[in-house]
Amino acid sequence: MLAPVPEPVCLERRDPAQNMARFYVLALQYTLFGETSLIQNWGRIGAWGQVRTETFCDAEAALAAARSIERVKTRRGYRRVASTAAPRP
Repeated sequence: MLAPVPEPVCLERRDPAQNMARFYVLALQYTLFGETSLIQNWGRIGAWGQVRTETFCDAEAALAAARSIERVKTRRGYRRVASTAAPRP
């Protein structure tokens, strides 16, 4: 049996002085073949943004990659927000 997937991580970066309002969402999802996909969605708040999917053989590797990306984004000024859903137009 597969372990439950953690909640998506929703990050935002806002800077009115630079007219910046961006989002970044990291989510894990199991595939039909027992692998784990890391789904990254990012862009300007209010837009659909871009999506990248990367598949890993095990959930631990996918979770480690997600945590690594989260660390990089928080160093660049992104902050965690409530993980309801990705911002949409």
